[in-house]
Amino acid sequence: MPRTHLPAGPTREAARRRLRSLAGWELLNVPLQAWVWFQLVGLPPTAANLAGFGAFAALLVVGTAYWALKLRQLRRGEARLPGRRHFVTARAALPFLLAAVIGACAVAAVGAPGVRSYPGLAFGLFAALEYVNYFHVQLMHDNRADLRRLVTVGFRRSHLARDLRATR
Repeated sequence: MPRTHLPAGPTREAARRRLRSLAGWELLNVPLQAWVWFQLVGLPPTAANLAGFGAFAALLVVGTAYWALKLRQLRRGEARLPGRRHFVTARAALPFLLAAVIGACAVAAVGAPGVRSYPGLAFGLFAALEYVNYFHVQLMHDNRADLRRLVTVGFRRSHLARDLRATR
């Protein structure tokens, strides 16, 4: 059975801060990345670029929801991840959405190669990596503990994958 309560003391508050930070940054990245790529860099808002970015943004929203609900689960001491069935549905449906978006962007890249399609394809491929990162294998290693574990143990199941497996 997975641990559902945070440890007492400073570790508990550090874990809460980390989960709040993960949820907040994932959500903030949606408008921030849109601004960077479409305003600052000046990518054209073509169908391919918007579709790819939309897939990328959707995965960031999934990440936001997961970290926020994980924080709620731990705060309340709940045995199961709140909203679990929605994540199960997303895990099953998102590969089809991602395949459609990546396929459409690839067709656009053949028909109109360059800045009007390549960024959308890249966004779609990055969304697929985010899908793997959330639902299967942890690809993101952004702190010392994660990097140390990666070097010594290798890749591991993602937090969401472990939560979905543990509460079947």
